[in-house]
Amino acid sequence: MPNEHIPVLLNETLEGLNIKPDGTYLDLTLGRAGHSSEILKRLSDKGLLIGVDQDIDAIRYSQERLSKISNNFKLIKSNFQNMDKVLDELGIEKVDGILMDLGVSSPQFDDPNRGFSYRYDTLLDMRMDQDQELTAKTIVNTYPESELVRIFKEYGEEKYSYSIARNICKERVDHEIETTGQLVEIIKRSKPSKELKKVGHPAKQIFQALRIEVNDEINVLKRTLTKAVIRLNKGGRLAVITFHSGEDRIVKNLFKDLTTVIGNRYDLPNKEEDKEFILITRKGIRPSEKECNENHRSISSTLRIIEKK
Repeated sequence: MPNEHIPVLLNETLEGLNIKPDGTYLDLTLGRAGHSSEILKRLSDKGLLIGVDQDIDAIRYSQERLSKISNNFKLIKSNFQNMDKVLDELGIEKVDGILMDLGVSSPQFDDPNRGFSYRYDTLLDMRMDQDQELTAKTIVNTYPESELVRIFKEYGEEKYSYSIARNICKERVDHEIETTGQLVEIIKRSKPSKELKKVGHPAKQIFQALRIEVNDEINVLKRTLTKAVIRLNKGGRLAVITFHSGEDRIVKNLFKDLTTVIGNRYDLPNKEEDKEFILITRKGIRPSEKECNENHRSISSTLRIIEKK
């Protein structure tokens, strides 16, 4: 199984976390330890890195990779929405920095057996945690047409959501839709020829939407962000990397609510200094042209950072 993964916005994230050598840092999206390995290199013997991932392959790979740097880390297999339980079991109340990189790691995309990619004809799966029951195959074959439309529009921002959902429902009457290849063909048939000539794969947005639904990513993100800000020490920072507008909107709005003065020029019930958090990134940080050219998966990424006063 391929394990190569290029961490997105690496330098910007490390700088934004403002890492203290003796601090405690929580990487809620460990992956192949791209960001975590660089965080660990910056920690002294008094520092601690905690890595969380629901993918057991990621845990195993990262254990080996991080062990070559130092032993000042602990890895936990869990969904990041369980961060309170993870910290409580470790006897840690608060941390100095939290990272959430919401992209699917390259090894997950590149492993045909995981069913994340439209580049391989394999079983529809898309589970980040392979112990869970819900798969993309289940969604495609059992969700009503109206629910498929909602998912495709809300999570994929797909222009042709109605026709794709309709054709999926027609197809599954005769036989079960089992593979990514079958789904790609349905998507292609559901779009006009002019759309198929555009740059980019025609199935990209539908696959994104299904992945988000399979892993309940939006609801998990909302719950986890709320927990994360509570667990920061004074001066601690939360850094979040998103990859589509729905995720970024959630992060942006929460950060705004935590830091923006409520009121107007005539009536300001809350003063800015009363806010518990400050924005480190007034605008989302986007990857440089150089990074986009070297790692095309970084193109849609946005980094936002908030600090607890």
